Amino acid sequence: MTPPLQDPLAVRPFVRPVRGSVGLPGSKSLTNRAMLLSALCDGPVTLTGALFSEDTVIMAEALRRLGFSVAGDEASREIRVEGRGGEVPAGEAELFAGLSGTAARFLTALCASSRRGVYRVDGVAQMRRRPMKGLIDALRAQGADIRCPGAEGFLPVEIHACGLRGGPVAIDARESSQMLSALLMVAPLAREAVVATPEAGVRMPFVRMTLRQMAQFGLGVPGRDGAHGTIRVSPAAYHSPGTYAVEPDATTASYFAALPLVTGGSLRLDGLGPAVSSLQGDLRFLDVLAQCGAAVTVGGGGTTVSFAADARPRATTQDFSGFSDTFLTLAAIAPVLDGPTRIHGIGHTRGQETDRVAGMAGELRRLGQEVIESEDSLEIRPGPLRRGVTVETHGDHRFAMSFAVLGCRDLRGDGQPWLSVAGPACCAKTFPGFFELLGRVRGKSSGT
Repeated sequence: MTPPLQDPLAVRPFVRPVRGSVGLPGSKSLTNRAMLLSALCDGPVTLTGALFSEDTVIMAEALRRLGFSVAGDEASREIRVEGRGGEVPAGEAELFAGLSGTAARFLTALCASSRRGVYRVDGVAQMRRRPMKGLIDALRAQGADIRCPGAEGFLPVEIHACGLRGGPVAIDARESSQMLSALLMVAPLAREAVVATPEAGVRMPFVRMTLRQMAQFGLGVPGRDGAHGTIRVSPAAYHSPGTYAVEPDATTASYFAALPLVTGGSLRLDGLGPAVSSLQGDLRFLDVLAQCGAAVTVGGGGTTVSFAADARPRATTQDFSGFSDTFLTLAAIAPVLDGPTRIHGIGHTRGQETDRVAGMAGELRRLGQEVIESEDSLEIRPGPLRRGVTVETHGDHRFAMSFAVLGCRDLRGDGQPWLSVAGPACCAKTFPGFFELLGRVRGKSSGT
C-alpha cells in the first residue's frame, strides 16, 4: 500500500543531477483497452505488466458487475480476464466510471453491443461534464437504445441493449478520440460490417493504437482510406493470445524523461523501447525533449535521456494535438527553458479532467510566469519563479505530476522545497506510487 501523502505536499528538490534508472508502471490506456478486449475473447487472457490504479480498478470492477471473471494480482502486476466470446453475461448492471473517460466510453459501447440487458453507466460530477455525445449518437445510429436521464449527450446513460446492426456510421470524436476507439472495439460484434467515418479533426494516434491492439487480439487489421478516412470493421471473433504484455506507460514516462532538463544528469527509463515498435503515440514527447537539447538514446533495456547540468535547455514550439496528455509536462518546465515556449493543438483538453489549458495558464501565472492563452494554445515566457507557492492541481493527476518535476529544480540552492502541490493524492487515478518513485530516484541520485 502506498502511504498517505501530506496535503499540500512540499516537493524536495534534487541536490545533484539525476542518475540511474527507473521502472515505469504499465500503460493505463493499454491496460483498460486490453481488459475490454480480453473480456470479448474466446478464452482467458492474462495481462502482464498491467497498471493498477484508480482508472484500471474502476474498469475491472465494472467488468465484474457485468458478469466477467476478473482477477488481479498487484504484486505481480497481472490481471486475468475470462473471455466470454462476445457475450455480456449479466442482464442488468449499475456501472460506476468515476472520473475515467476510458471506462465511461468503453463500457457504454460494450453494453450497447450486448444482445440483451439493461445497463446504467454513471460517474462523478466531473465525469458528468465530459463529452459523450459523439459516441452516443453513433451507437444510436447503429440501432442502440441509449437514454440520457440527465443532460443529453452526457452521463448518466441507461442502455436497453439490443445489439448493433452495423453498416455506415458517422462519428464526431473531435472532443475525444476515445469515443471512436470505443465504437471500433465493439464493432466486430455487430451483425454487419461497421463502416465508421470520423469527422475531420479527430486525433488519430490513440485510434491507431486501438486498431493495432485489436489486431493483437486476433482480429485482422481493419482497412482505412486516407488520414481521416473510413474505417471498416467486419463481424469477427476476438481470440485469446493467452498472455498479453502491457507496455510501460509513455505518458507517465514523460515526467521522468523531463527530469534531466530540470536537474541535469542522465536517467534510463527501463523497458521503454523505440517509438517505431510501440503502440503509444505519446512517445513523441521524447522528440520534444530532443528539440530542447536533451540527448535521447534507445538501447540497453530502455531509453536514456541526458542533459548537461551546467547548460540551459532550449525553448520550443510544438503541436501537441496528437499526444496532448504530455503537453502539461512541457508547460510546467517551461520556466527553466531558454526563451518562450509555444504549445498549440490543445483546445480539446479544456474538456478533460479539468480545463487543462486555463488551469495550466493560471498556475504558471501564480508562479510568476507571463502566459498568453488562446482557445487552442499557450505561450509561456519565462521569468523568475516565485517561491513558496502551492500549486493547485484541480483534481487532475497530470497537474500534480508535471509540477512535481518543476519542483525538483534546486531553486534555492540549498535543497529546501520551494514549491508545494495541493491534493497530491489525485495521482491515484493513473499512478498511485508516483511521489514514492520520484523520492527513490532523488535518493539514488543523491547517494542516500
